[in-house]
Amino acid sequence: MGESEAQGEYGRCTTGENRRILGAVRPSGGGEIPAIVAIANLCVIPLYAISTGRNWGYGTALPVEDGCVVLDLSGLNRILDFDPESGVVTLEPGVTQGMLADFLERGNHPYMVPVTGAGPQCSIVGNALERGYGIAPYSDHFSAVTSLEAVLADGRVYRPALSELKGVPLDRAFKWGIGPYLDGLFTQSGLGVVTRMSVALARKPETVKIFVFAIEEESQIHEVIPQMREILVRYPGVVGGVKLMNAHQVLAMTGENSSALPGTPGLLRPELVAELRKKFRVPAWTGLGTLYGTAGVVAAAQKELRRGLRPPVGFLQFVSLNWVERLSRFTSWIPFGLVNGFGASVVTLKHLMELVAGRPNETALRLAYWLRGRSAAPVLPLDPARDACGLIWYAPLIPMKPEAVAEYLSLVERILRDHEMEPLITLTSMSDRCFDSTIPLIFNASSEPDRNQAERCYWTLLEAGKDAGFIPYRVGIQTMRWLSAEGGTYWQVVRELKRALDPNSILSPGRYV
Repeated sequence: MGESEAQGEYGRCTTGENRRILGAVRPSGGGEIPAIVAIANLCVIPLYAISTGRNWGYGTALPVEDGCVVLDLSGLNRILDFDPESGVVTLEPGVTQGMLADFLERGNHPYMVPVTGAGPQCSIVGNALERGYGIAPYSDHFSAVTSLEAVLADGRVYRPALSELKGVPLDRAFKWGIGPYLDGLFTQSGLGVVTRMSVALARKPETVKIFVFAIEEESQIHEVIPQMREILVRYPGVVGGVKLMNAHQVLAMTGENSSALPGTPGLLRPELVAELRKKFRVPAWTGLGTLYGTAGVVAAAQKELRRGLRPPVGFLQFVSLNWVERLSRFTSWIPFGLVNGFGASVVTLKHLMELVAGRPNETALRLAYWLRGRSAAPVLPLDPARDACGLIWYAPLIPMKPEAVAEYLSLVERILRDHEMEPLITLTSMSDRCFDSTIPLIFNASSEPDRNQAERCYWTLLEAGKDAGFIPYRVGIQTMRWLSAEGGTYWQVVRELKRALDPNSILSPGRYV
């Protein structure tokens, strides 16, 4: 594919970034990759590998640097092996969440897809290599990766030690292999082109429920954090994870926005926020968690959670898919506008239940369209880059300690307010020790001033967060050079590895190095 066509195909990005793309190559089989990489190395033509190119809010399909040829792996979309007893699946980078869900459904295999909110069109491999996460039983997606293969810059194929010792079944069953663990080098890096990956899928539990709780006052969140941490410590594997969403985030999920309301440009006025909170019965913070297990285990966990989530938690409700279906006839029973808070319909709540049960959908992806309100229904499947949605993600890690959360919230709320960006804040448990906070900076992509404002806000958050000790777990293409410019032995070693494995820097130059 030539430069002009490649620019049109891969040049759109939700962050508003632009890159000059020299062309694109779209192989149809993994066997073609070593030759492509070897030729690129010989000719010193940099390649930028993408899985499906739907890295919303972090760069979409754009390379980190100008002058790359996009290596589009979406045509490598085979499920190469599946062990129905262990649930380990081996797949190529082009296999999407939706494809894997269809495969498991057709075979009546009782396993869950490692879903994210990015939608069914997104790659399983790509998300794992970015160390993505969810709130399912295996919340850390790379932790479920048991093995991978990658093509190095000189065309050699990397395989883990057990695989090279003819122990392929063992390699897929045992993550760590033997000798130094090297598979992790290919995550968040440009050290190789991953062409296949084995992933252990979580078995579908007998019972899946979500629990929802309310924190009525802004300041009370700090009292609830120790309770959350205790629940995560006591029920690992049963509690899949917990999210805390502020009122602005929940209101955004209702579809209400400032552009849809006359006389309210920029930020929502505090009195308008209060009015909307009252209308939809939205508390200052909404907690959402997941429960997985047998019916007896989940029932026991419910009792424990009722005891463990004490005041200031003012409301606690457990929701199953059957319960949601019954609600289709009795929607008025839903407390504090829960239906409204998750998309204004019982159907949307049902989609949320399907998501936590391992069935991908586009419910969470609709947030990128928030500024459009409900006036224009987007074309399906959703594609925020195609539809010119402006979205930049800021995703720092926060210690799960009340004082750290208080400092973080004070910092980001001030910066967002100063830049007139709506404070849509979520805290998601990564473990019982750490939150990841996600803040979507949503802007009008057709407005250059709005894009510049969102970019300034992002960089201010990034710099101020770093100074306060809140570092992102992943960053967008615009940030990778800034990150690796930091001194210290760690980045020295990364650069030395890059020079040793890729002396011509032809694999994803600038990617985290």
